[in-house]
Amino acid sequence: MQKKKRILLKVGSNTLTKETNNISRGKIEDIANQIAQLKETCEFIIVSSGAIAVAKQFVKLESKRKELFVKQALASIGQPHLIRIYQEIFREYGLLSSQCLLSYSDFEKEESKTNITNTINVLVNNSYIPIINENDTVATDEIKFGDNDKLGALTASLLGADLFIIATNTNGIYTKASIEDNKPETIKKVLNFDELKTQVVNSKSSHGSGGMASKIEAISVTKNANIETWIVNGLEDNFIVNAMENKVPFTKIK
Repeated sequence: MQKKKRILLKVGSNTLTKETNNISRGKIEDIANQIAQLKETCEFIIVSSGAIAVAKQFVKLESKRKELFVKQALASIGQPHLIRIYQEIFREYGLLSSQCLLSYSDFEKEESKTNITNTINVLVNNSYIPIINENDTVATDEIKFGDNDKLGALTASLLGADLFIIATNTNGIYTKASIEDNKPETIKKVLNFDELKTQVVNSKSSHGSGGMASKIEAISVTKNANIETWIVNGLEDNFIVNAMENKVPFTKIK
């Protein structure tokens, strides 16, 4: 059997909500449909934000404590709902899924890293798609920084991914001059990472906590692990397949 290409797909809150206030079942269907199309040649591991966004659809929490604790509580409420939506939709496409909650501290201990690798390899080898999120109830990094971009990069590096795809709400990274002219132009291929850093204009999205600076930090992690990274517009339908077929503009970091 030919070895399948291992793809780590990171999906942010803005992509999952399609820039609304609700999780888009249609977007998760789009992801499931593409994975089903590619499953003979590719194996997928997903790092997914969205737990807080799901919870906000159901509840409004009041607290005199600081905002961070409210977000952690919302993540606790939303995470089971998020996984349920993934499982229901993936099952319709004949896909099996599982939940993994990780913290950045897990990547600092050799024993934890070995356990993560072994567990996820068992899941993938048995045709389960791991859906990973930050364990927000006990860790705060993802809520405060990066919308899971760095978590995705660390996971891709640990698991030896062949490709790291960040699904975001832009057609990749734009040149600084084109943003200033209000005519965004995608940087299609990056060979010099230091040059790319000079082009980044940081901004944060409406639902995500990331921005292009957090993506640059994530790219630096995968670059050190010799993993190719793509920044793709996840709001578009069929965004993974279209990128693979070069039908859409996106940024490819070799």
